[in-house]
This record gives sequence, C-alpha cells and structure tokens, in this order.
Amino acid sequence: QVQLVESGGGLVQAGGSLRLSCAASGRTYYAMGWFRQAPGKDREFVASINWNGGRTYYADSVKGRFTISRDNTKNTVYLQMNSLKPEDTAVYYCAARRFATMSYVISEYDYWGQGTQVTVSS
Repeated sequence: QVQLVESGGGLVQAGGSLRLSCAASGRTYYAMGWFRQAPGKDREFVASINWNGGRTYYADSVKGRFTISRDNTKNTVYLQMNSLKPEDTAVYYCAARRFATMSYVISEYDYWGQGTQVTVSS
C-alpha cells in the first residue's frame, strides 16, 4: 500500500512560481504522475516520471514551464511550476502506479493523494 500526501499549493500571481511536493509512504519505486482538475472540468494529466527519474513526460500545456523530479532517498516527487498562468488554477493531485514506466493515462494509476489547491491570479 502507498500513501501520498501533497503540499506546496497556494495563491500566486500570474508569472510566478510554486513547487509542489508529494511525500510517499510504503513502496516508492513506482512511476509517479501529477494531474490536475479545474472546477467543472475533468481531471487531466500534467506530468509523469519513471521509477528512477531518468525519463519524464509532460502535457503540451505545461511543457517548458513545469518540471517533474523525484528524490527516492526522501520518497518525494516534486513539480516545479514556473511562469504560471490563470488557466493553471486547479487542484493538483499526485499519483503512483504499480509499474516502473510512466503513463499519462489516469486509469493506469493505482494510488492518489488528496490534492492541493493552486490558484493563479491575473
């Protein structure tokens, strides 16, 4: 069993930065992902990383602005978000899947955190 706890969300002005963290308990050598859900919209993929951090994948909407990374010694995954836009406003969720390879498919993730709110003001 894996438990995930996100932190680092908050209110920021457009153009600003935030770093989200996801602390994992239990087995941690899984691929991890970040997803987000805005009010009235479906949950969508943001970024994913394989088990050792050697490979990453991003949604087109965040490519070049967001960076996913992990520190397996700390059982933590990060999402560095730069050049934030109002359309990035959402609840951000960390997720883990029971495989080493990354995925952008929501249904392929087995464990989810409770989410952290990110609000970007214009």
